Amino acid sequence: MKLQNWQSKSDGIRAQYLAAKNAHPEKFEATLNLSWSNWGFGMEPLATSVERLADNGIRFIELHGNRYGKDLGYRTDEAGKILADHGMKVGGICGMFSAECDLSSNSGVTRQRAIDYIRRNVDLGSELGAKYFLIVPAAVGRPAAIDDMEFERSVETLALVADAFTQAGIRGAIEPIRSAETSIVHTFADAQRYIKQLGHPGVQHINGDVYHMLVEESHIQQTLVDYGSRLTNLHLADTNRCALGDGSLDLDTLIMALYLIGYNNEWCYCTPEPLGPGGDPYPAMFGRPDPGLLDDLVRKSAQCWREREAVVRSSN
Repeated sequence: MKLQNWQSKSDGIRAQYLAAKNAHPEKFEATLNLSWSNWGFGMEPLATSVERLADNGIRFIELHGNRYGKDLGYRTDEAGKILADHGMKVGGICGMFSAECDLSSNSGVTRQRAIDYIRRNVDLGSELGAKYFLIVPAAVGRPAAIDDMEFERSVETLALVADAFTQAGIRGAIEPIRSAETSIVHTFADAQRYIKQLGHPGVQHINGDVYHMLVEESHIQQTLVDYGSRLTNLHLADTNRCALGDGSLDLDTLIMALYLIGYNNEWCYCTPEPLGPGGDPYPAMFGRPDPGLLDDLVRKSAQCWREREAVVRSSN
C-alpha cells in the first residue's frame, strides 16, 4: 500500500534521526529541556504552581508575562526565592498580546502600551534569568484584520523596542498563531518573513506551538526540521489541546525531529501549554484554578513526554 504524504515525511525524519544518532552519538547524550507555561494556571499563586511542577520533576518554567503595569506582576525577590526553593529555573517569559496590547493596532495609544509592556516584561526576564521572550505580532482573540497594514505596523512598532532584547541577552521569539485566533503571522514561514523584515539581532527566533501548527502547517515535524535554527521554544499539547497522550499527536517523530535539529541544548525548551479546545484562550489567565485538573494535566503530560523520549532515545 502506498504511504500517505505525512507518513512518507515522518518515515524520512525517522531515518534521518537514526542515521545521525549512529554517526554522532555524542550529540544525542543530553536530553531535551522540559518546561511548563504557567499562565494557563489562572490566578493560582506562583508558589503553588512551582511546587506542582517540581513534584513532577519539571525544572524549568515559562512565566506569565504579567507585568501589565508598574504595580502589577511578579516581584523579582519573591518570585526568585520561590523558584530557588524548588530548584526551578526560568526558561522564558510568555508575552501576552491582547487587543489592549497590540503591536499591529492602528491606535498609537495601544501600540505604545505594547512597547511599554514589552520593556517591563523583558526586565522581568532579565532579572530572573530567562532565555527567551515570546512575541505575538497581532492581538490574540482578534482574528479579523483591522486593515491591510497590520504586518508593517507591527514590525515598525517592535523595531522601536527591539534593542531591549539584545541589551538583556534574551531571545525575542515570534509565535505563529492559528488564523482562528489572530489576524497575521500564522505559519513558520510568516514568522520568518516577519523576522527578516524587522532585521534586528534581538529578534531572530520562533516560538512554535504544536496546536497552531496542526492547522497551519502541512507537517509539524518536517516544519521543525526545516526551521530548526530559528526554534527556541515549542509549546506542547495533544491534538485536542489537552494533556500529552490524550490525543493522536505523533510525539515520537516530533521528539526525533527536535533531536535531529540539535534542540537538546541550554537555549531551547519543550513547554506544555494544554489550554483545552475552543477559541480565544486568554480569559483563562485570570480564571479560577482547578487544582485537581491542573495536577492531572501536569502529571499526565510529564509522564507521557518522558516515556516517549525514553523510547526514542533507545531506538536504533
